[in-house]
Amino acid sequence: MLSYEAAAQIIVALEKAELPYMLVGSLSSMLYGVSRNTKDADFVVEFGDQRISAVARLLPSEFKLDPQVSFESVTGTTRFIFDVATTGFRIELFKLSSDPHDQERFRRRAQIPIPHLGCTACVPTPEDVVITKLRWSLHANRNKDRDDVRDVITVRGELLDWDYIHRWCDQHGTRDALDEIRKSIPQP
Repeated sequence: MLSYEAAAQIIVALEKAELPYMLVGSLSSMLYGVSRNTKDADFVVEFGDQRISAVARLLPSEFKLDPQVSFESVTGTTRFIFDVATTGFRIELFKLSSDPHDQERFRRRAQIPIPHLGCTACVPTPEDVVITKLRWSLHANRNKDRDDVRDVITVRGELLDWDYIHRWCDQHGTRDALDEIRKSIPQP
């Protein structure tokens, strides 16, 4: 099984379990920016009364659920991790938090075709990818998040809702990082 096939199987399982979800992380930034290698797929899931076992039952035996729920310090949420034995690929399912921006980006998500997964999936808007990746880059100090932001801005440019981005970046304290990245992008 290829890593992208594993991500697509998680999407199918989440939809069969009727769990609202959103594909986030590098796979969502690639939709609006530039393709790159990744070793995982990240999802935000609204579990409600459902348990992770509802998803696990719908997956093939290659998906190994880590029995320990873990706390993710960058997002401040709990997560469930599936390792896909045949690929070395990891799937992380983050519980939807009560954070105002997490709630807003989840409400704004849209279902769109994902060509490299061969299916449709719920994903954040490009604006919410930029906002979230900036926030992650601030807390985790990861250059790849800043690169993803640069790529989304380079590709989407003036199509982005800058008022919305500025509002959240001002609230999160990431406006300086955003401005610095924008200045680093060559103008046409």
